[in-house]
Amino acid sequence: MNDRASTRALSVYIGAACLVLMMPIVIVLILAVGDQAYMRFPPQAFSLRWFATFFGDPRWQRALGSSVLIATIACAIATLFGFFAAYAFVRSDMRAKKLLLSFMLLPIIIPHVITAIAMYFMSGPLRLVGNVVWIGVCHATIALPIVLLILLSALQGVDINLERAALSLGSSRFGVFTKVVIPLAFPGILSAALFAFLASFDELIISLFLAGVRSETLPVRIWNSLHLQIEPVIAAVSAFLIAVTGLVLLLDALVRHARSMRLAGPGARH
Repeated sequence: MNDRASTRALSVYIGAACLVLMMPIVIVLILAVGDQAYMRFPPQAFSLRWFATFFGDPRWQRALGSSVLIATIACAIATLFGFFAAYAFVRSDMRAKKLLLSFMLLPIIIPHVITAIAMYFMSGPLRLVGNVVWIGVCHATIALPIVLLILLSALQGVDINLERAALSLGSSRFGVFTKVVIPLAFPGILSAALFAFLASFDELIISLFLAGVRSETLPVRIWNSLHLQIEPVIAAVSAFLIAVTGLVLLLDALVRHARSMRLAGPGARH
């Protein structure tokens, strides 16, 4: 009886916690479909006019394009370097491995504002403020630890005996990577790439210091709009960002589910 009561109380607590966490998201989504010229909750009428404003305004579209381009650059760099770093950590017997891993995880430990200030003072003399590629590189530094943690887990599931067998049968090291390691670790690589893209796409602080006027990203555009006036279109943009985050999480869940079904074999589907 006590166990049943404890389980019920825990379920109620978890449900209440999830409800509290979801309330801000629900409120933003409701505000996004409001029809008023100013934010009001609850809205008196509903429409998609602010989504039309968002997708039809060239300034918001330029910010969206900059965010997508920067996030793509950061995703590619972080995934590439994170994969090789994770593989080195998993397969090598280097000394001070834990110390080196701790060093590579510093970007998610150090406050982003400190990292952003350091990047700004490094970028200024080199005249790289506002450079899209450079912003993507800087975003990659904060996405790299996320990629590294995901791929460390993924590569630990790749049996080293499969690599040894491929080498013993005459495969080159490049062939082992392309035909054994990458296919087996591909779901983890894809998950890491998705989260790296999301980390860069949502990044505000570093972008505030480095974007300038030429490369204003979507979060920076939202920030600047909040300073000038609170437009209802901001709720529509926020809803769009929530949808992008949800889509990334959905894709990651689908990839993991497909991988688990493949590993379980044909019999698991019945």
